[in-house]
Amino acid sequence: MSALDHVDLELLNALAEDHRATVVALAERLGLSRNTVQARMAKLERSGVFLSFERAMSPAALGYAIDAILHVQVRQADLPRITAELQEIPEVVQCHGMSGPVDLLVRVAARDTQHLFDIDARILAIDGVERTETSLAMGEVIGYRVRPLLAAARRGN
Repeated sequence: MSALDHVDLELLNALAEDHRATVVALAERLGLSRNTVQARMAKLERSGVFLSFERAMSPAALGYAIDAILHVQVRQADLPRITAELQEIPEVVQCHGMSGPVDLLVRVAARDTQHLFDIDARILAIDGVERTETSLAMGEVIGYRVRPLLAAARRGN
């Protein structure tokens, strides 16, 4: 990814403040032409700055009241296949490869504790999964955020 310049950082900050802003609104706010903003947005998208454009939704609103984190240990040689199989489990909402004693950090949404037990059993049944350890998320205390990083980048830190 290429380095972000001042205009890129200002555009990203404006998007972080109002993620629903239109290209026209962003252009007006930043004093740029609509074409410049569109070109910058396309460049940022191609360079991988933007993550998923999927709208974040509450699993609880869909009937999945339990948010759990599973620490999963696997046979390393089987990691790509295991990850592909995890992706087929609808209740797996996120998965990170980790360094250290835990290989995967898997976030799951469950309707109730029995459902969580069943999800864990399905994960353990995947060939190559050696062990899981489950923790319940009691609540999000700091949500995903990038605005502090943008502020630091704009200051030159």
